Parts: sequence; structure tokens; C-alpha cells
Amino acid sequence: MPLLTPVPLVRRSRESGTAVLVPNAGSGLAPEDEHALPARSPALAGRAGIFQTCSNPGCSSGWLKLLRPHSAPIFEGGWCCSAACARTVIEAALRRESEAPNAGSEAHNHRIPLGLTMLEQGWITGAQLRGALDAQRSAGGGRLGYWLVRGQGVSEQMVTRALGIQWSCPVLSAEFHDVEGLAASVPRLFVDAFGGLPLRTAAGRILYLGFEDRLDTVLALAVERMTGLRVECGLVAGSIFRRAHAAMLGAAFPAVELIEASSENVLAQALARALERARPVDSRLVRVHDCFWLRMWLRPLTGVLPEASSVRDVIASSRSH
Repeated sequence: MPLLTPVPLVRRSRESGTAVLVPNAGSGLAPEDEHALPARSPALAGRAGIFQTCSNPGCSSGWLKLLRPHSAPIFEGGWCCSAACARTVIEAALRRESEAPNAGSEAHNHRIPLGLTMLEQGWITGAQLRGALDAQRSAGGGRLGYWLVRGQGVSEQMVTRALGIQWSCPVLSAEFHDVEGLAASVPRLFVDAFGGLPLRTAAGRILYLGFEDRLDTVLALAVERMTGLRVECGLVAGSIFRRAHAAMLGAAFPAVELIEASSENVLAQALARALERARPVDSRLVRVHDCFWLRMWLRPLTGVLPEASSVRDVIASSRSH
């Protein structure tokens, strides 16, 4: 899928060693192991107490913490009494995410190729399969499903059903797709680059995430950990997906800052500065493929998903990672 994200401006800092990319704001599975994030913090529903303990176990600021407001910034449910403590807890979170296995990153091993799957189901004939394979070879590539639809008269819905069998997932509908209401569930960059399309929520605890021809379970895991919702993945028929995807990219997403750092130590410092500037009522960090996603809630969450204006995202990467 081609990337549609416009090239952002770059602001370099000699002191920090970071390159900060700032696009226009609004432009367009929680495993229970040692790497899992803490549960959604009570800080999202109210203020921290005046005698709140700093979340940095090695904090030595003593009485100075009494001079700092105790309601923010909050990182993964814990209050940070100083910029130094914020950097320490963020460093620990970066280590946790870097050392955790990137669940689902392994290639999906199909048991039966798409053409044979459809042939076995009786959805295509041998002649149609040979014709699609010949067209694919003549063109030098392309997905087999595309050539079945384009040259052999096979329906797009049938190809999507076969892909669902390969991935052991359902075929989802884009009906009642609430573009604006879902824009705050996933950063625009991830919708664009990884092809993950938020489709709808259900029962206040499930988020349906659609893909065109293959699942990205790494993205699904990150979204589940970040939102606290159970993410259910499925495939959407190509033409329907592309229309919904284009509409989604035009929605008003949360403001985002992109950061590239020379090392994880420099990255922790840049993320701590972002936390100090925003002073969120809660925030958390997850890894998505080779980057880190820091989300900051600027005010308490009142619904299933936040409003785009109530959160701020930082997407960061380290050259050493």
C-alpha cells in the first residue's frame, strides 16, 4: 500500500541530538506478562492526591515535590514529580518495550495458497487459476486475487472470503463507519503506513480493526494495549476498504509529533520533554514495529474513545533500536 503521508518539516536540536518532525496537527491485546502495561489508571477519572508518591522508585527530590502540582504529569498511572523522574520512568518503559518480543511480527505461514484454497472450495476453475497465474507472470507480479478479479471474472467478495480462510479471520463490513468518532483510536501515520482501518466499536469494550489483504497483528496488539479495548481484526473487501481508508485519512486526527533520536537515552530525554510540555492526566508508551508510540491524555476520558482534541501523540524512533 503506498504511503500517503506528506513529508513533514524537520526541526533539529544540537543540544539533544534529535530530529523533530512536526506535521500539521490534525492532518491528515493486553498480554498478562512482565511486558504488559498497567491497567487503565484512575488518573483518567480524577485527580491524584496531594501526597501522591513519585512513580520513580529512585526519586530523591524529597520536600521539593510538595511545590509541584500532583495532578500531572501522569505516566502509565504514576505521577512524575520532576523532569528527571519522568525521564527515568520513560527509560524503563523504553527498555520494557525494546526487550519484549514484538508479538505477531513473524510472517504468517499460509497452509494453502490462495488459488488452491479457492479451487478447493469450488469458487474458481482450474482454467481461471491458470489464466490468473499467466497474467501475474506476464505482468511480473501483483497479487493473485487482483488478477482473478480483473481477468477471470471472479468476484472481489469471493477473493476476500478466501483470504479470510487463509488468515483464520472474519470478513468485516464498513457499514456505519464512523470516521470522525474513530479518528482518535489510531494515529493517522499508522492508518496510512500499516493499513489498519478502525471500523467501529461494540459494547463499549471491542474495537474492530479492518485490513485489505493481510492482518497486522503487531499494530492490533499495540492499539489494544493503548486503548484498553479488545481489538478484533478482520479483512474488508478491497474496493470497500480503499474507499473507507481514503475517507479515514481525511479525518481530523489528534496532533502528533514525530521524533528520531540517535540513541534510546536521547529518545527518553525527548519524550520526557514532551511529557513536561503537555502535562497529561495520563499517558502510556507502546511499541509498534520499529517505533514507539507515546499517547498523552490532556483531560480525563469520558467515553469509549477520546476526542481528537483531548489527546496528543508522539511517534518516535531510535537509530540504535
